[in-house]
Amino acid sequence: MKRILFLIVSAMSITASAQEVLSPETLWKLGRVSALGISKDGKTLVYKVSTPSMEENKSNSKFYTVALTGGTALEVTEDQTKELLTDKSLSPDGLYVLSTQEVKVEKVLGKDYYPELDKSQAQIYDGLDYRHWDTWNDGTHNHVFCKLNKGDKAKAFDIMKGEPYDSPQKPFGGDEDYIWAPNSRNIIYVCKKKSGTAYALSTNTDLYEYNIETKTTKNLTENNPGYDTNPAFSPNGDLTWLQMKRDGYEADKNDIIVSFKGMTINLTANWDGSVESFKWSADNKKVYFIAAVDGTMQLFEVNFPGLTKIAVTVKQVTSGDFDVHDIVGFSGGNVIVTRTDMNHAAEIYSYNLKKKHSFSLPKPITTHTANCHCLNMKEDM
Repeated sequence: MKRILFLIVSAMSITASAQEVLSPETLWKLGRVSALGISKDGKTLVYKVSTPSMEENKSNSKFYTVALTGGTALEVTEDQTKELLTDKSLSPDGLYVLSTQEVKVEKVLGKDYYPELDKSQAQIYDGLDYRHWDTWNDGTHNHVFCKLNKGDKAKAFDIMKGEPYDSPQKPFGGDEDYIWAPNSRNIIYVCKKKSGTAYALSTNTDLYEYNIETKTTKNLTENNPGYDTNPAFSPNGDLTWLQMKRDGYEADKNDIIVSFKGMTINLTANWDGSVESFKWSADNKKVYFIAAVDGTMQLFEVNFPGLTKIAVTVKQVTSGDFDVHDIVGFSGGNVIVTRTDMNHAAEIYSYNLKKKHSFSLPKPITTHTANCHCLNMKEDM
């Protein structure tokens, strides 16, 4: 009897010691998994794991590759990941490279007006948009630059020279705000070309097309007064983007718009939901997108009819108590996504689009947080 009691007490002690109190410090021990993309040959997932350091007050990242069919992850260098992935900044013909820089355009600081007063802390404004959250407008703006792909010696030119506007957009814009057209001569970029109070009150971002040969810029979405964002080209070269209709309304319905044969098609006009992000299928027949439903973020698909009379139909692909955050890409009949739930941090999964099984049983490609013993998390895969 004493032996039985001893074993029970010992087991309880081991269980208690294996569990940790959930705290911010404990959560920080989990690496943050994020997909960088699929390799050029379509066989390998490239991703990074960022781990916050309280002592250093920064995140330290490691880079990995793993076969899309699963297997052991291989740690690689950041330079090696760049060699594996398609360079988004490089023109399709390989002749030009895009980059962004902050450019001083407007006089705001005291020393802008009086250079000799280099210790002046004065800031001069005559309207709104002088501060966004914790960042003052100091007269600098994000601009897109283009140069010949001839190394660091090539001189880059500003495609927005002298304009007091931002692309990428502040504060959250990134490289999704500017892309190459398939002809390698046009650059499509997102910008809200308003200043001061008008900028602060408006949500009217537009898609602009800059031609590197003629040095001219054209507003492609001038007729829409709301947000126009996330430009991308379909495999067949049709410009696609997300659009909100009303100016000044940040929570308007976000639709998928396709510019096709001189007309625009709203693929989600008759669907009661708002699109977060999207990606074309390789065969140009469908657009996959992420949207909110029942308190979760799920994967959807919508067919592209082209010039046919086929009805446009939206279908929900996934459902369950989890969130799908990013569509990484496609591999054969599989879609690669990132997924989280209440018990698991972000990991990358493969889902077979040809099978009709529940998405609660996808195939995990990465298992970094599942293998972390810093938390006693329930595993339900």
